[in-house]
Amino acid sequence: MDPVIDSLVRTHRRALVAIARREGLGPEEALECVQDALCTFLSLPHPPHDHALAAICVMVRNAARNVRRRHHRLRIHDPIADELAAPCADAESLVSRAEDVARLRSCVAALRGPQREVVLLRLLEERSGEDVASELGLARGHVDVLVHRAKRSLRECMSR
Repeated sequence: MDPVIDSLVRTHRRALVAIARREGLGPEEALECVQDALCTFLSLPHPPHDHALAAICVMVRNAARNVRRRHHRLRIHDPIADELAAPCADAESLVSRAEDVARLRSCVAALRGPQREVVLLRLLEERSGEDVASELGLARGHVDVLVHRAKRSLRECMSR
């Protein structure tokens, strides 16, 4: 194996496994996805060394999604019921908040691919801009622009 790629994988192996875990896989399956992605990356005729980590991250995410699809498993999501069951909230405010959450989810779903990914990672998972940029293979400034544009789109969508 190329020493640069070997060092890269050893340094970021936890993050690569975490990518597959966030897609709903168990620890063993996540590790297999990382190994499959690495084999796929190394089998490329001219692997892109300058963006190797970003390419491997994308390959791990795709491998994890493929495993989930093959086994007909949905990605695990946090239940919204706990969030809505505030102890001192009255029924009217709960219904209003549930409507807002449903509207926001539909607005996020309406965003274009890169904007939606950035919103999910940066705003909903509260990850750092650098982390999001490295995972998606984008420049940090581009992530900031996508967040800004996505927020504007979400504000417009929510005000309708």
